[in-house]
Amino acid sequence: MKNLLKDKVILVAGAGGLLGSHVVKHILDQGANVIAADINSDKTRELLTSLSITMSDSNFELIELDITNEESVKALFSNIGHIDGAVNATYPRNNTYGAHFFDVTLASFNENLALHLGSSFLFAQQCAAYFKANNVPFSLVNISSIYGVIAPDFTIYDNTPMTMPIEYAAIKSGLLHINKYISKYINNSDFRINAVSPGGIFDSQPDPFLDAYKNKTIGTGMLDVQDIVGAVLFLLSDQSKYMVGQNLIVDDGFSL
Repeated sequence: MKNLLKDKVILVAGAGGLLGSHVVKHILDQGANVIAADINSDKTRELLTSLSITMSDSNFELIELDITNEESVKALFSNIGHIDGAVNATYPRNNTYGAHFFDVTLASFNENLALHLGSSFLFAQQCAAYFKANNVPFSLVNISSIYGVIAPDFTIYDNTPMTMPIEYAAIKSGLLHINKYISKYINNSDFRINAVSPGGIFDSQPDPFLDAYKNKTIGTGMLDVQDIVGAVLFLLSDQSKYMVGQNLIVDDGFSL
């Protein structure tokens, strides 16, 4: 469906990431205006240009945002004009993120929760404050994960150096409950927070992992990043007008 978001203004945090950049492109394709925000504007500009997004178009704006910095996030919402919704596709983490369970220190665990779940809380809080101040319909889409819903299947990581970080599970499951909490706290059907929970997204992972993962799905295996975007667009649009606090799982049956 074309023009699903015609004339809406959507803020995309994490626009310089794998998912965020494709979300920006498809939101523009749906007739919306985009404010693309990321901590590294040069990298983001390069990536979005590679996706044939024209920086000079009147329906596009690129801004710098450190989502882990309270002043940066609050300044963004204080200075922003009219927006109809937002997508948080950020993925902040520290240098020791991704360690195996017994190698994770308490300090590293706490830091990663603060960086990712803490910044997600901050961004959602400021979206809610924007709604309360401006009283215009608003839809926020957060990105969770199948591992925010089910326990990890560690067998798919056999014969690889990879693991499923304990911090990731804590963050993504916590995010789903934050969505519900804020939705009930604001208690207004014009303000909606929902989530998309992708399964694995292909990003040049090792073949043993890709094969093992595919065997756990109903045929496709790892998804292309563009396979996730449709769910995000739906939740931003008026087609999901009364969906509040919900979680759309897109995983080719991995979680069944």
